[in-house]
Amino acid sequence: MSPAAGGPGEAVREAVATAWAAEWSRVVGALIRLTGDWDLAEESAQDAFARALERWPSDGVPTRPGAWLMTTARNRAMDRLRRSATEAAKLREVGAESERAGTAVSPGADVAARDGGDGGDDLVDDRLRLIFTCCHPALSPEARVALTLRAVAGLGTPEIARAFLVPERTMGQRLFRAKSKIRHAAIPFRVPPPEALPERLDGVLSVLYLLFNEGYAATAGPVAVRAGLTAEAIRLARMVAGLLPGEPETGGLLALMLLQDARGAARTDEAGDFVPLAEQDRSRWDAARIAEGVSVLDAALRLRRPGAYQVQAAIAACHAAASEAADTDWPQIALLYGQLARFTPGPVVELNRAVAVAMAEGPAAGLALLAPLTGQGALAGYHLLPATRADLLRRLGRHAEAATAYGEALALATSDTDRRYLAARLAAATESAAGGGGAPAG
Repeated sequence: MSPAAGGPGEAVREAVATAWAAEWSRVVGALIRLTGDWDLAEESAQDAFARALERWPSDGVPTRPGAWLMTTARNRAMDRLRRSATEAAKLREVGAESERAGTAVSPGADVAARDGGDGGDDLVDDRLRLIFTCCHPALSPEARVALTLRAVAGLGTPEIARAFLVPERTMGQRLFRAKSKIRHAAIPFRVPPPEALPERLDGVLSVLYLLFNEGYAATAGPVAVRAGLTAEAIRLARMVAGLLPGEPETGGLLALMLLQDARGAARTDEAGDFVPLAEQDRSRWDAARIAEGVSVLDAALRLRRPGAYQVQAAIAACHAAASEAADTDWPQIALLYGQLARFTPGPVVELNRAVAVAMAEGPAAGLALLAPLTGQGALAGYHLLPATRADLLRRLGRHAEAATAYGEALALATSDTDRRYLAARLAAATESAAGGGGAPAG
């Protein structure tokens, strides 16, 4: 169930959606810590948000939504445990843990009044414990990222499947196996000791990277940007960088996030529609955030251990350094994408390199690099491949072919914002093809 679906007024739906982005991982993490049951934690958290959709329209949005949701979810989990005779011992354990923490709950209890806050933002909080638990080496890399996107970000299985470019059923099975592995292997819910942190780093950074990307460019839904996810990814990236200050890739990822997020205000117009990078009002870019991102990147590069996130941050810094689109150093960006391909080879990197080469050497050069990618299984459902091809064809004046490619991209796009943008491009290409005496191919 989507937290913004059906029923209550727009203001309440927006309040619940905002709370979902800000509080889902906190609630799930706290319940996992207290109960040790991942499914119970997620189900109880889901019930709390569903309850909010029912109660808040009549009762009003609480002044402390997070505390309200935490209380409701805890009560729901306790009720389920009470109903299960086999969980009696676990119920006593949860009650004792709650008493020790000063957070024992009863129906109608006000956690915020007792706690004096929404749970605190300690460096090692439940959300960070949740991430490192999901990234345990016993889990496959794919399972680590997918499970954390579910547990930390509250993304649904369809969203995670799109992020991984795999079928929804495959992702559902992956999530089920990951939870079963944690349960049967008794993987502890904690941040590992310092000596074990480096071996978990790649998985944690992958989680944060995909979490940020889902917020920065939502794969589905009515909005282009999910600011709650990007803010959460940046907050957690700061935490991880604080835990591992000597690891340059933590700084590289944080710098990348900051530099990308700095463009946020200019990426959509007043109607919420996507604005391409070349057309953005660069005066709306966040100069302070850009400066911070460049500073963090410089510090990471001084450690002289380059990696994929540092290279991507360097690409973002090239864009940030250009006061106008025409000033962008596309040859340098193309070289950086070539370097990135050595760290993380794959079709998505090659797609981005083709775009950079097209900007540096012309659309025909970029189109030639796209040819080997067409028909690749990993990009079969990726709307940006036909969208990129369409743009290069448009720039070459091949409007009929461009219209066909825009149509292919539109059929694959899942975000409402992407669909509106592609529909407008399709209409323009179709008109240009008709005006030139041609028609969309096919």
